[in-house]
Amino acid sequence: MSSRRVLLVEDDTAIATVMIAALEDEGFAIEHCTSVAARDSWLTGHEFDVMLTDVMLEDGDGLASLESVRGVAPDMPVIVLSAQNTLDTAVRASDSDAFEYFPKPFDLDEVVQAVQQACGGTDTAARATPKTEDDGMPLVGRSQAMQGVYRMITRVLRNDLTVLVTGESGTGKELVAEAIHQLGSRRSGPFVAVNTAAIPADLIESELFGHEKGAFTGAIAQAIGKFEQANGGTLFLDEIGDMPAEAQTRLLRALQSGRIRRVGGRQEIAVDVRIVAATNKDLVPMIGAGTFREDLYYRLNVVPIHLPPLRERREDIDVLSQHFLIQAVEDGLPRRTLTVDAVEALEKRNWRGNVRELRNVIYRLALMAREDVIDASSLSDIIGEEALAPGAQSIQRDTGIAQALNQFLKEERPASGTVYATAIAAFEKPLIEHALGETGGNQLRAAKLLGINRNTLRKRIGELGIEPDRFARPV
Repeated sequence: MSSRRVLLVEDDTAIATVMIAALEDEGFAIEHCTSVAARDSWLTGHEFDVMLTDVMLEDGDGLASLESVRGVAPDMPVIVLSAQNTLDTAVRASDSDAFEYFPKPFDLDEVVQAVQQACGGTDTAARATPKTEDDGMPLVGRSQAMQGVYRMITRVLRNDLTVLVTGESGTGKELVAEAIHQLGSRRSGPFVAVNTAAIPADLIESELFGHEKGAFTGAIAQAIGKFEQANGGTLFLDEIGDMPAEAQTRLLRALQSGRIRRVGGRQEIAVDVRIVAATNKDLVPMIGAGTFREDLYYRLNVVPIHLPPLRERREDIDVLSQHFLIQAVEDGLPRRTLTVDAVEALEKRNWRGNVRELRNVIYRLALMAREDVIDASSLSDIIGEEALAPGAQSIQRDTGIAQALNQFLKEERPASGTVYATAIAAFEKPLIEHALGETGGNQLRAAKLLGINRNTLRKRIGELGIEPDRFARPV
């Protein structure tokens, strides 16, 4: 049986050596080059089952020059590797009809598996998507923690699957929804955002589905709801965990049927919307408590995307700070710069308000700084030293599970009948994340470490909004 042939275009010798060894162990025949010119030379007169290419090569952009590759080998799957770990790079890879995209550092086992799948004859012709004309990316950051987010976003651009974005307040969940809308096929349609927690319970159905004249006291005219406003585009339902039970039932019916009925109306109206929902709550214990419908949860949680808190992506604080300083200038504030020690001071803070808190701090610095260059001393004078939240210091001093659990229950105050589910969910998530961290994101080994079935682990990873890509072992 002849070996499957792989062309590896990679100018990092260390990475290339490791990849060649791993692929050869799986029976692949490898040809390796380090430039666009050498790549084109190999493709002339030679056939390969798959090509792996870095983006930044010795003599050009391996991604931008893929058009010439398509001219020579139109059916050859291409896997893109990149250290330029931005959402823009992920989208460019997706738009280029790449079979798969791996940000560096990547899990070597996953790359080998992707090569095997590509050689299996997966049809890449149907993976094409229109290029976006907007180069501005809503999300900023190149940390490993954000790579799973970028990859999940690119995977939902060609379809209308419902997305559930989870994460703490201030992590940028609406920005994920905007990115999915702006970069996907619905970008020419409306993007309608509604905060379900900010609408009174007795008005939320009217806000979502509209109402007819005379439907209730004060309904002096017909009103179009958010579903109809978003027709042909994307409807972003923020804080979905705070939606009243009756509204949950009507939302589920609308998602199942693709039709809505205005409050007080008799006619059903067909709507074509993509749903992106978001919450900062853990919906699983809420299901156990009966405050959130289980069937609605599974209807919304088709594609889960979890946004990491800022404390888990501290390496992004520098680039985020520079981004917000530029935004501050655009909003009429003075132009400022941060010294290295000022950035280091920002990186040491806990950022309980996440990216939103960082933005507010940067704007405050831009407004109040006496000098154009802000150092650590000036930063401390303006924003002061960080005060720990009540109870946080005692938890840090005493790491015992029992003490931490007691403190957690005091702060959360779960309702009667939900204590067990709430505590188990709070304990289970960091436990699974620990196992994934110990095994480099390998779910099979993580399941063995935990002593549970792999399918059970995969189910809980999805339900708890954990992104295994964040724990991938670097090459």
